Amino acid sequence: MIFEHEIPKGSRLYFGASAKRKRVLENQVCDILENSGFEEILTPNFSYSQHQAIANEKKLIKFSDEQNEQVSLRADSTLDVVRIITKRLGRATNHRKWFYIQPIFSYPSKEDYQIGCEWIEHNNISDIMNLTADILRAIKIEPILQISNINIPKLISTELNISIDILKNGDISELLKLDCDWLNNLLRVKDIKSLENIIEKVPNILKKELEILLEKSKEVKYSNIIIAPMYYGSLKYYNGVYYRVIDKNLVLCRGGMYETDGISSLGFALYTDNLLKILED
Repeated sequence: MIFEHEIPKGSRLYFGASAKRKRVLENQVCDILENSGFEEILTPNFSYSQHQAIANEKKLIKFSDEQNEQVSLRADSTLDVVRIITKRLGRATNHRKWFYIQPIFSYPSKEDYQIGCEWIEHNNISDIMNLTADILRAIKIEPILQISNINIPKLISTELNISIDILKNGDISELLKLDCDWLNNLLRVKDIKSLENIIEKVPNILKKELEILLEKSKEVKYSNIIIAPMYYGSLKYYNGVYYRVIDKNLVLCRGGMYETDGISSLGFALYTDNLLKILED
């Protein structure tokens, strides 16, 4: 039996002190983003384009509109923000730096709050990583900043003629079975020094993307960095260097480079609920 006062599993409830902590965190991050030239936008909860952002479409909450077109509850904000700014609001504003505070939704009833930003028509990923680092320092935490390059696992899949799913799933045992010296060394990369040491030992097809990863990692002013060239994330639109912020088993932030409708941009999303757990600890 479900009582009227119960809330669905996966949904969020903040009240009293917890609601205040959430508001204080959001305001603190908003001040940093506004001081960095970002303006606020709130996008619709419903979207026609979420399947283009989420790799596993089973996570989308979908239904049909009055024209029988498929609509989804917002499961990611990035592509909608860029398209709304460049296409729907193109004549009303030429501003290119936007932030948002809003929830995302996934099947069956999961709700997560985000504080995110998109820097449209900008392509220096180290700028957005340093902005993330500034926010982490401002809220007085120092979790791991993991930096990767989505093109590296794709190229490895091509070079070794293996399924990209092995890399997506992080199946280290299958990779070790290949008994490939340069691949085994690449698996051990974790910092700038070990990345520098491996670049000359890998096939030529990988060198350019590893050098890009190295260059951008060196530009980040943050002490707790891990380099993970083999990591393959779950969002579909990242197309270059990207990153996540993690603490123990919690992902606190994801961000990276992407392109939509021919426009190159950068962005990140801070996961408010997970940040609050860390701050309470």
